Amino acid sequence: MNHLLCGLAANPALPSELVDRLVALADADVDHDLAGRADLSRAQAVTLASRGEGTGVQLAYQGRLTVADVDPTAQPLVALALLDEGAGDPEWARLLAADPVVEHREKLAACPGLPPDVVETLAADSDVRVVAELALWAAPDVAARLAEHPHAEVRRAVAGNGATPPDVLAALVRGEDLSPARHCLVCDREEPPFTHSPDCVRLDCDLRSGASCDGSHESTVHDMRWAALENPATPAEPVAGFADHPSMLLRRALAARPGLPPEAYARLAVDPTPGARADLAENPAIDDTMIRALADDTSSDVRRGLAHNPRVPLDVLTHLAATTRIGSTPLPRIASATTAEVEELARSPHAVVRMLVAQRRDLPDPIRATLADDPDAKVAKSIAPHRGLSEARLRAMVDRHGVQVIAKVAANPDATPALLEDLSRHRPPARKAFREIARHPHATAPALLACLADERARLLAAGHPALPPEVITDLLTDTDRQVAEAAAANPSLPLAVMEELTRGLLP
Repeated sequence: MNHLLCGLAANPALPSELVDRLVALADADVDHDLAGRADLSRAQAVTLASRGEGTGVQLAYQGRLTVADVDPTAQPLVALALLDEGAGDPEWARLLAADPVVEHREKLAACPGLPPDVVETLAADSDVRVVAELALWAAPDVAARLAEHPHAEVRRAVAGNGATPPDVLAALVRGEDLSPARHCLVCDREEPPFTHSPDCVRLDCDLRSGASCDGSHESTVHDMRWAALENPATPAEPVAGFADHPSMLLRRALAARPGLPPEAYARLAVDPTPGARADLAENPAIDDTMIRALADDTSSDVRRGLAHNPRVPLDVLTHLAATTRIGSTPLPRIASATTAEVEELARSPHAVVRMLVAQRRDLPDPIRATLADDPDAKVAKSIAPHRGLSEARLRAMVDRHGVQVIAKVAANPDATPALLEDLSRHRPPARKAFREIARHPHATAPALLACLADERARLLAAGHPALPPEVITDLLTDTDRQVAEAAAANPSLPLAVMEELTRGLLP
């Protein structure tokens, strides 16, 4: 019964008086679904929030609660959610800064717009987790001060903060101009030298796998540099030397950065790790000469990364498409192609190139029509979901390519009810098409009934409002609880059945 009430709680057609009846149930699972309703009244929201912090946090982040609705002593997590949204009371921050629960202070440290005195209190917190969380989100002046913190974990967080001043980030990368860190999470727990085993079986151990300290806090320093290399605010000059660093993670982070000197990119282009070369290949900062050199890389990952580079020349992209499995993700260079380039790509003798341009959803009508009539099924599948294709053209695609394109045709937002019905009856059936039909707003009752026979489409069809009310009611007793819950959430569920469900008269 509970799963049906959860579905009913999410039903957008549920009348307010029945929402009140569900609110009165005081069931945590039902409360969660009720909290997601767009039509929830303030009184209903306050009642739900008062019963559980999880629901209260959900409602706070949705903007359904105000300061007047929350007691920070009784529900600190809800108060923290409002503070995180910038809608809390500053006095709450002062109260929570002294909360004995470390996780509460840690959450507070990530909240924006904290009063200066609260920031100072958190910066001096006895638990390094709180200070590190503050360092990750702090304003430039506070981040600069925390870069001198004696604990290396705090410095690691400063390195990942986008507001940290560039000169401070440079100092962290170089390890210069700052006093040495005296602690890290490893030497806090173990006597150096110590390396944490990846196979550690201690249930109370929270050290990262491979964390180590020989007195220099080396694993934390490594992670600090990694954070700095991935931080766009870090200047290019102090990081360029990491192109030859023994750490593959640091080289990969460097390979994705813009603004490096050409010699750094040149060293990364011959990196022994394909992942580093692939990250470099996708970097729009590399020049045309390097792009063309990487196009012949032995690694398919590198060539695939290059295909996603927004600056790759079209002739190189055409070469890559013919030699590398790129996938169906739209490519930036295709997306930015001019009208003339699009026309050229659409005339390519390579079907895979035509397929890539067919993924654009802003094609001129003549090009869209030409690609829809393409003799290659890969091209047809890419263009099939494009708006503006006529029913006749979509039917012609199905006649030409059969089950290879049916699912994509069914996903076309302009697919007519009659077409969807015919697709649902196609022989041989296309299983993926049933899922597209089941979620399509134009799907009719006959098409949806066909979808119910497919195990994976059944769940989607059960929630479709075009399904006949008597069928929806029958699905409430489906052996699959998810299908039954979807039926309970269906806005076409008869009102009388909704009322019976809230009274527990149906199974």
